[in-house]
Amino acid sequence: MTDLTLNSLFSVEGKVAVVTGGSRGIGEMVAAGLLTNGATVLISSRKAEVCNATAARLAETYGGTCIPLPADVSDLAGVDALVAAVREHTDHVDILVNNAGVSWGAPLEEFPEKGWDKVFDTNVKGVFFLTQRLLPLLEARASAEDPSRVVNIGSIDGIRTPVFDTHSYGPSKAAVHALTRQMAAKLVKRHVLVNAIAPGPFPTWMLSTGVGTGGDVDGTDWEAVGAMTPRGRVGSPEDIAGLTIFLCSRAGAYTVGEVITCDGGAVVS
Repeated sequence: MTDLTLNSLFSVEGKVAVVTGGSRGIGEMVAAGLLTNGATVLISSRKAEVCNATAARLAETYGGTCIPLPADVSDLAGVDALVAAVREHTDHVDILVNNAGVSWGAPLEEFPEKGWDKVFDTNVKGVFFLTQRLLPLLEARASAEDPSRVVNIGSIDGIRTPVFDTHSYGPSKAAVHALTRQMAAKLVKRHVLVNAIAPGPFPTWMLSTGVGTGGDVDGTDWEAVGAMTPRGRVGSPEDIAGLTIFLCSRAGAYTVGEVITCDGGAVVS
């Protein structure tokens, strides 16, 4: 019998999720949403102290189990270390959110090779190889009725021309979008559904560096930043968590290979 109740359509209860870059920003928002709705969440980030503190805070605030797994997904050693740590806690993964990302800003004439290598290693190679290495766990409990999910966090800068002098960031996110479609086509028959979200402005550390407040999230005038979007505000945890939960629940089980903007209308306007 068809069950169209909210609890059935949007449930992620009992799922095991891995969220990279989960110690702050969009990753933390996504982790909070999954935790609140009954998933066990394993978060990773490069700095162990921050990762551990965020996991403890999330578990205390939202309940449930949040496990910190510090790791750097910009190289294969870090990816393999993260996969090994995940395997110590679970024999399956239902949801993988590839959110870890970096940017690099410099004028065109001064932009260094390192600004390309670091950005593409984390934003593109990290997404590919972590998904590749976690495939056995993603397939472990996946079925036609209840497929596993991969959500890649892209960016509207991979769709439109970026505002800032982050010359490698937009191309890296465009690559994430292309990789999403490519992996979706390969993995859908293996009961792993791959989609991407392209966020617009959210109140994050990364965007605060772009708007000139140097990583001071609390000291940034987010109302002024949001006023530049058609919706008149920056994104909220409800916005990004809600879309992620849709993609990872029964409601999103027929959505495959999509790049969905979450940007308050910035791209279409």
